Amino acid sequence: MSEDVYSVEQVADRLGLHPRTVRGYIRAGRLRAVRIGKQYRIARADLDALTGRPPSTRPAAVPVLEVSSIVQVDGVDRAAADRLGTLVLAGANTVRDPAHPLRVQTVHDEERQRMKIVILGGAAATADVLHLLDAVLDGDNGLLAGEAEDA
Repeated sequence: MSEDVYSVEQVADRLGLHPRTVRGYIRAGRLRAVRIGKQYRIARADLDALTGRPPSTRPAAVPVLEVSSIVQVDGVDRAAADRLGTLVLAGANTVRDPAHPLRVQTVHDEERQRMKIVILGGAAATADVLHLLDAVLDGDNGLLAGEAEDA
């Protein structure tokens, strides 16, 4: 039974959302849930209905590989961070496997001139994005090469 029912935190983790967002979906009626005491429980079928996925026919014992990567790029001003973020998001959106979407988030620290890129997804798709980043940021030929000389 525990395989077929999830907590708000488990659903949030699976969808890459904050638990408050999941609770908001429940309160708004977008996600069906059962309240047990002070906690909600969400059935797998209701989660599948929210995400638009057909009910899972894959056995629970099949392992799924997901990679989490945090890339830090130093010496990046706001304009370069915007360009780099757009490039990475475009590269992530070319992944054609809807069952294993690639999730990317970028953060720029203006004061430290530092950018962090968080990538979550399958190993091959993540490697493709990391190769793209490496090619774009490669030494004298990279995206930021001209800016270092202008400074």
